[in-house]
Amino acid sequence: MLTEAQRGEVVASLLESHRTKVQGRRPSEMFPEIAIEDSYAISSAVAAERVKAGRKIVGHKIGLTSKAMQASSKIDEPDYGYLFDDLVLSDGAKVPFDAFCVPRVEPELTFILKEPLKGPGIGLVDVLRATEWVVPSIEIIDARVTEPRRIYDTVADNGAAAGIVLGGRPVRPDAVDLRWVGAVFYRNSEIEETGLAAGVLGHPAMAIAWLANKIGPFGTTLEPGHLMLSGSFTRPVWAAKGDTLHADFGPLGSVAVQFV
Repeated sequence: MLTEAQRGEVVASLLESHRTKVQGRRPSEMFPEIAIEDSYAISSAVAAERVKAGRKIVGHKIGLTSKAMQASSKIDEPDYGYLFDDLVLSDGAKVPFDAFCVPRVEPELTFILKEPLKGPGIGLVDVLRATEWVVPSIEIIDARVTEPRRIYDTVADNGAAAGIVLGGRPVRPDAVDLRWVGAVFYRNSEIEETGLAAGVLGHPAMAIAWLANKIGPFGTTLEPGHLMLSGSFTRPVWAAKGDTLHADFGPLGSVAVQFV
C-alpha cells in the first residue's frame, strides 16, 4: 500500500498528462509496491479533481471484459472508470486528434439505467430490469501512462476513458438478444475488427452486474440516468489524424467518429 503522499504524486502525474496530452510514468513504475486499492483510490482522487474543475460524473465504464481486450492489454481481470459529461459525444462527432495522447477506439454497448443498482447480489435479470435503453456506441480510450501497463496502471488511469460516442438505434433491453448483437468495425473503408457482444462476460449485461457488485460494498450505487459502457468485444483499433472510425451494428444501426 502507498502513503497518501505517494498517491498524491501519482494523481499529480496523471493530471499533468491530462493537461499536456503527453504520457507520463506508470504508477507501478513509480511505486512498485502499489496495490489495487491504491489504484482505485488514485482514480477516485483524479475524478474528484475533475469534478472540482466543473465536470459532472454521468456514469461508469467497464473495461477488459472480453478475452480480446484482456489479451491486447495483457491484463486478466475487468476494471472500471468514471464517465464525465465532457466525454459524451454524438454520432458523427469530429474530435481533435491533438486532444489525446495515443487514441484507440472500440465498439461497445451502452446501458442507460432507469432504476438504481447496488450490489452485492446483482445478477443478469436485475440489470435488464433496471435498464431503460441499450445504445450502440464507440468508446475512445487513451492511455495517459506508458507501456507496458499493468492492471494497477490501467485502473489508476480511469480505465483509459477518453470519450463515448452514442449513436445507432437505441433498443429496449428485451427487444433483442443482446448476446447476439454484432459489430463490423471500420477504419476509413477497411474492416479492422468484427465481434459479438457475447464476448463480454457471456452477456454484456453481466459487465454492469460485475460493476454493481464490485462497488456496492463501498456504498456506491449505479444511478438512474447514468451511462454504463459495458466493454469492448473486439480488440481496440488505433486512430490516426484524419481517420474515420465506423461501427456497423447491423439492425441496431451504426455510429462513427472522425479524428481531425
